[in-house]
Amino acid sequence: MMPPISAPYSRNRERMTKALLIIDVQNAILFGKATPERQSQVDSALDETVARLASLQEKARQAGAPVVLVQHDGCNGHRLAVGTPGWELRQEIAPRQGEVVVRKQSADSFFETDLAERLNEREVTHLVIGGCMSQFCVDTTVRRAVSLGYDVTLVADGHTTGDTPTLTFSEIVAHHNETLDGFDAGKAAVEIRPAADIAFS
Repeated sequence: MMPPISAPYSRNRERMTKALLIIDVQNAILFGKATPERQSQVDSALDETVARLASLQEKARQAGAPVVLVQHDGCNGHRLAVGTPGWELRQEIAPRQGEVVVRKQSADSFFETDLAERLNEREVTHLVIGGCMSQFCVDTTVRRAVSLGYDVTLVADGHTTGDTPTLTFSEIVAHHNETLDGFDAGKAAVEIRPAADIAFS
């Protein structure tokens, strides 16, 4: 059983520590998540998103901000099955020594993981979040983070997903940027910003 999660409300927000949280940027995260005709567009959008996240990762490193990566553990036969090439993190955002990798099995990056503990160890009060997939792990983690007292900056062009039968990936991304902008719980809230406008200093 995981230890109780303590929210960061008691910290002095004048001494805010901002961290970058990259969710499920794994080799096969969007494999088969579009029709054959659309898959190349989904893959291209993912490559562009990963490039922006890698740039933010470098910004965070240069500023001395914590970098935390989340990796989804799929079951046997899943496209993210543990130990398979599809499960591995994309090379562009691979962790450096000392950077945290949190492994999860649900859409909520905090659920039955040590993510909150790792963030609290680093006195993090503000999360910059990007990754995959927008309507599942990104959305769920953003909402849970705010409910735990973390301010969140969702990277507007730093999360993506695949198509669904009724919506394209770009429509899903736009919907979540609009829906989550200003989402709050208590003193914590979500802001939406493009990668180019985000700083860690």
